[in-house]
Amino acid sequence: MSMKTYNFKVVVEPDQDFDGNPSGWHAYCPALKQAGGATWGATREEALKNISDVVHMIVEEFIEDGTPLPEGPLDSVQVEEVSPELPSDAWPSTIGVWGLGPPDN
Repeated sequence: MSMKTYNFKVVVEPDQDFDGNPSGWHAYCPALKQAGGATWGATREEALKNISDVVHMIVEEFIEDGTPLPEGPLDSVQVEEVSPELPSDAWPSTIGVWGLGPPDN
């Protein structure tokens, strides 16, 4: 049985407060933004860790609810068939979710 690997593009960018002063980092996943795929962190590394956690939580919720995972747009999501033994390489600046996609029937 094969599984799918989903690599989600994420964007991490400096954030500002209302006065234009630096104020941490904003991170979001374009393909999952409507499902709440956005967060922040005090540092770039914290924002990247937080968006990784958010993406994994959303994917797990989609699977539990039987909601199909987004497979596009192509510049935001890469879907590959993979062997269950080893995940494929992830795109740079993406968050990979291995073995969580629904198996092919």
